[in-house]
Amino acid sequence: MKRTLVYVFGFIILFFVFPAVCTITPKKEQETVTNEANNIEEPKEETEKYEYDYQKFKTIKLLHTESSQVEELNIDEYLYGVVSSEMPASYEIEALKAQAVVARTYTIYQAMNNPTKHENADICDNYACCQAWISKEERISKWEPEEAESNWNKIVEAVDSTSGKIITYNGAPINAFFHANSGGVTESSLNIWGGIDYPYLKSVETAGEEGYTQYSSEAIFTKEELLDKIKEKYQDCVIDYSQENSIQILEHTTSGRVKTIKFGNKEIAGTEARTLLGLKSTNFTFKIDGNNVIFSVVGYGHGVGMSQTGADSLAKSGSNYEEIIKHFYTNVEIIEVNSL
Repeated sequence: MKRTLVYVFGFIILFFVFPAVCTITPKKEQETVTNEANNIEEPKEETEKYEYDYQKFKTIKLLHTESSQVEELNIDEYLYGVVSSEMPASYEIEALKAQAVVARTYTIYQAMNNPTKHENADICDNYACCQAWISKEERISKWEPEEAESNWNKIVEAVDSTSGKIITYNGAPINAFFHANSGGVTESSLNIWGGIDYPYLKSVETAGEEGYTQYSSEAIFTKEELLDKIKEKYQDCVIDYSQENSIQILEHTTSGRVKTIKFGNKEIAGTEARTLLGLKSTNFTFKIDGNNVIFSVVGYGHGVGMSQTGADSLAKSGSNYEEIIKHFYTNVEIIEVNSL
């Protein structure tokens, strides 16, 4: 009788309890989805609000890429070096405040979502990888002596007056991308980095950026030089310049940047063309003039998120830092994290 009961109990566990347990999805898998484009986990868009422990981000572990040393800094002290490195101190104070909040948000987002990117650090000082950073001593040494103290005090004011402020979407810190100059229209993230559609990184227009003429540029290649540049990646590329459409822009993004361009027998993304040719942005046109191919480029950077010259232009027009942020990032909230 006892043996029969054991068999019956085992049957119930095997066919009813075990399958139910196996079909329960862990909570983390319900809330996140792996972003294969850059190997980070992106929070899904949910109706519920997120809650985070921000106390652990009061101190940031910064990797100095040249020395491979890791330094622990109070987050605002760290941001003095970021803001003073990423944005000119001559910009309006409200633009600098916006940069401080954007940089703080970007730092926390990276620390949360890329915890293993830098083995023993939250973020690094390489602008091409994370965001730029410079020490107070080095920053001051690069300014004119008569401006150094007031410049540094202006940076400190921008950071301190916004201390604890971060940008959130649906309660979660955003991936707060920024760039130097959008040329008047920012780019949607959907058109960059493999088509990641962040709901808060949409294309917006900003007046006044055309006044920052230092961000308009020109790149000139001989026909042979241009072909050699493309062949660095595509060795079988052939460009027959005797053909009318030997080079042709095939498609633009909604912001007017080059999405697809054809070089001879190769069609490549505008972002890839920018990299191969060393252009400052994908907002470019070209012309063939004799033996030269001339690219006229507007703006500087990927064009996603806050434009720094756009922020300065808006500040000059009377916008405060919160208005600037909400102009460039769609449907976001600015919250104060008291633990910082």
